[in-house]
Amino acid sequence: MIPKTIGMIVFEQMTAADLSGPADAFSRATTIQSANGGESGCYRVLTLGVDTGPCATECGIIIKPQLAIEDAPPLDTLIVPGGSGIHNARLSKKLSKWLGRRAPGIRRLATLGSGIYALAATGLLDRREVATHYRFSKDVALKFPSLRVNPNCLFVNDGPFYTSAGAMAGIDLSLSLIEEDYGPRIALAVARELVIYAKRLGHQEQYSDILQFQTKSISRLSELTSWIVSHLNEDLSVEALATKACLCPRHFSRRFKMEFGTTCADFVEKLRLEEACRRLSSLDNSVDDVGISVGFKSGDAFRRAFRRRLGFTPNHYRSRVVANADNTHATTQRRQKLHGLSKVA
Repeated sequence: MIPKTIGMIVFEQMTAADLSGPADAFSRATTIQSANGGESGCYRVLTLGVDTGPCATECGIIIKPQLAIEDAPPLDTLIVPGGSGIHNARLSKKLSKWLGRRAPGIRRLATLGSGIYALAATGLLDRREVATHYRFSKDVALKFPSLRVNPNCLFVNDGPFYTSAGAMAGIDLSLSLIEEDYGPRIALAVARELVIYAKRLGHQEQYSDILQFQTKSISRLSELTSWIVSHLNEDLSVEALATKACLCPRHFSRRFKMEFGTTCADFVEKLRLEEACRRLSSLDNSVDDVGISVGFKSGDAFRRAFRRRLGFTPNHYRSRVVANADNTHATTQRRQKLHGLSKVA
């Protein structure tokens, strides 16, 4: 197997996490070679700079690119990280010009956070749906009115372009690209290797429910919400959680509602259904098993809660997810074939 080449742009005052997170994810993706049983890397990661001089990231880490962009070999995927340095006029002009020239020969182009500014300046994203870090969404929409900015999702795919919120969402996007290329088992193996709590989908919000609750609370309840997420299949009744918080049930219920604006039961059910949606994307377990695994007493109770909250059944949700995955895989295969033909031509 020939590894797919991933190009990652490096520049002065870039966000270090936008480089290190995706680079680690791609470098850990491996497949078993049937001939000798050994492992083979799925990707080759290259760092590309405007020149080959060392670049200081926003946090002070020094990175020396392997090649200048003008010397870049054929790339399967190109990733443009974010960072305050992306607004440097000289860098932006040179990078946008190079991106416009090289884009037709690259199967996938991705931006992380503020990296979208460089790609948007080429006009390649016009009339497409895009994502960026929530802090930049309004500014991007103002500067590039022809873009359809989704202000809060983790990442968006529109044609050959992938745009994301950056930082940790860059790892989520990388796992999605790995799954697109090699299937969910390899992507999940990488996620486990990186000790990621959950492989998030692109449509999930940047500002998660659990983070919202932790931000609102400075009491012991903030730590309790994190514990709940890791123990969804256990007894999470008001009585059990009140004991965990060392409060009487009545006082606990009142404190929870006052701090978080919702009841404990509502909060727990919502988290259970969010986790169930992630697990339904895999066909390894039945719908009943998924419901019970996240704490519902029976498959029927799970189905009733799912329909009440989301408006359709778990089976319907699973069929939609599988259909979308099949369509994405088929589209990817067509793109790879067309890309190969264009290179031969």
